[in-house]
Amino acid sequence: MALADASGLEAVTMRAIARSIDMPTMSTYTYANNRDDLLVLMADEANAELVAAPELAGEWRSRVRTLAEDNLRMLRRHSWMLDIDDPRTVLGPGTIAKYDRELHAFDGMDLDPVRRDAALTFVLGFVRSVASRAAEHRRSAEFGEGWTHIADRLASRLGRAYPLAQEVGGAAGAAANSSYDGDAAWRFGLDRVIDGLAAVSRPA
Repeated sequence: MALADASGLEAVTMRAIARSIDMPTMSTYTYANNRDDLLVLMADEANAELVAAPELAGEWRSRVRTLAEDNLRMLRRHSWMLDIDDPRTVLGPGTIAKYDRELHAFDGMDLDPVRRDAALTFVLGFVRSVASRAAEHRRSAEFGEGWTHIADRLASRLGRAYPLAQEVGGAAGAAANSSYDGDAAWRFGLDRVIDGLAAVSRPA
């Protein structure tokens, strides 16, 4: 996990792990059959970190907001989690414990078990989308340093074409001093997610 945090998932090889702990490469296979198995174990360990987070408290909106924020922090800390897509991860003890904890965020809502699972999937899908978008724009701050200059050149090239795109994109870019404002997207989107859950939780 330390290797992945520092250098990305591509840095995680059995040889690199063996080198980092000063042991023969073949000895690592005593603990994990192969790299894919190791990645599943890493993902489960990362998920388990959230089990130790403070209890989800307050009314359901507050609990859902907290679980979303917890997951976003985890994905920012371990961005390599976005590159692991192995169905076996759901079988891990840490992942199961995380799932159980987060399902309780929806206590008191008018949701049957299937819809409760869907609600959690909906929230975590939004979190993952925001985290993925942010990972793709790690250099947005550098791009933003010249945003005014770039925006002026772009407007000059486009002329009168795409007026709505120029108006909205220009205003958003100026507000964020960047082509993308992850914090604004997060706040706006999470509010809409919670609004949507409120609608489906009303008794029929």
